[in-house]
Amino acid sequence: MKTIDLVIRDKEGLHARPAGVFNKAAKSFESKITMCKDGKTADMKKIFGMMGLAIKCGDTVTVTCEGSDEDAAIAELERIFHEMNI
Repeated sequence: MKTIDLVIRDKEGLHARPAGVFNKAAKSFESKITMCKDGKTADMKKIFGMMGLAIKCGDTVTVTCEGSDEDAAIAELERIFHEMNI
């Protein structure tokens, strides 16, 4: 299992566009991939679950990948996060 904590910097929080990019990336891996905020967890392969976390600017989220391709999955999600400056 691989885990990273990310602080959301986008002034609009985690809105539909970046959530969609994360969702598409998560679906490309076999691993179970989740995002957690304030004790609530969402499957990153389900966009409405992520949107339901109501993530705002300044919030810290924990992304967890567990499975055969967890190393590649966590690296790709972290790359997307920094590249999009979310």
